Amino acid sequence: MLNEKLFIGDQALVELAKLLSKPAVGQVFVLVDANTGAQCLPLLAKVLPDSARVVEIPAGEEYKTLATCETLWAELTEARADRYAVVVNLGGGVITDLGGFAAAVYKRGVRFVQVPTTLLAQVDASVGGKTGVDFMGFKNQLGVFQEPAAVFIEPRFLQTLDPRQLKSGYAEIVKHWLIADADGFARNRYVGMLVDDWTPLIGESVALKQRIVAQDPLESGLRKLLNFGHTVGHALESYLLQQPGREILHGEAVAAGMVCETWLSYHKGLLSAEELDKIETFLFSVFEKVQFVTLETKAIADFARQDKKNSGAIINCTLLEGIGRGVYDQAVTLEEIAESLRYYHRL
Repeated sequence: MLNEKLFIGDQALVELAKLLSKPAVGQVFVLVDANTGAQCLPLLAKVLPDSARVVEIPAGEEYKTLATCETLWAELTEARADRYAVVVNLGGGVITDLGGFAAAVYKRGVRFVQVPTTLLAQVDASVGGKTGVDFMGFKNQLGVFQEPAAVFIEPRFLQTLDPRQLKSGYAEIVKHWLIADADGFARNRYVGMLVDDWTPLIGESVALKQRIVAQDPLESGLRKLLNFGHTVGHALESYLLQQPGREILHGEAVAAGMVCETWLSYHKGLLSAEELDKIETFLFSVFEKVQFVTLETKAIADFARQDKKNSGAIINCTLLEGIGRGVYDQAVTLEEIAESLRYYHRL
């Protein structure tokens, strides 16, 4: 247990069973997608009450929408779920974001718990109280801050992932090193993903994020550090999401975004050439290059206009003033973002 609401390890689901057996818990609803329903629900089912109702939605970022929320809301309404109901979100970032948002607004809020099944969700999406859905092609355009009743991280779920999904989650671990853990980056830059047991890395990464979130739960300052790689990354992910057949995973977009935003840090004199080389060499040793053409860079950059860190017409970005030292609220222009994408494309 990392704190009173977060459990990690092979006893996590035992703790979930204890929570769901409490007298104050009413109906239990389990939100899954087509993948987690088939691959992860059998393990979870061992600790669920017999009366739990499973709600399945299609898998994929394209279903992270208000329309999909209506599926869960309809199930809750038809079952006459009251405020004592608990929603168990079993899945990756789409499920934890969408399920948390849907629970947070149903009857002005019912409790939900996160049971993340991907590495990305275990180290990032399920922790910190951010919920949301995509809208009009923009990532997490609608959402609320709402802490889950608890988070239960069972590393065995990672065995259901293919290598691409595992690598996507690893991007968020790398992000945590680059913004606040230089020693972690130094220890692991020659190891990469040659990991036998993910539990220690998950614990370290979650603890780092929790320390930041505890100081700034509503993202008015310090928590913005966690957006490193996401200004350019979200723009790239949103652009390609609208191009059928070119969709990429969130972590793949963040990895590309980290290369671009590391270059922006160097471009603005915050980062040395040596540090730029170390970071991009490591990132390209793990992640394949995201494919786009130079003519698309302005169109991709334009998606950054909708970034949630912006202030009016100013695009605010989290950059690095050294490995392990993030700095937030750094103003960048659309042209600088486009140039960072052109730099990435040339590498």
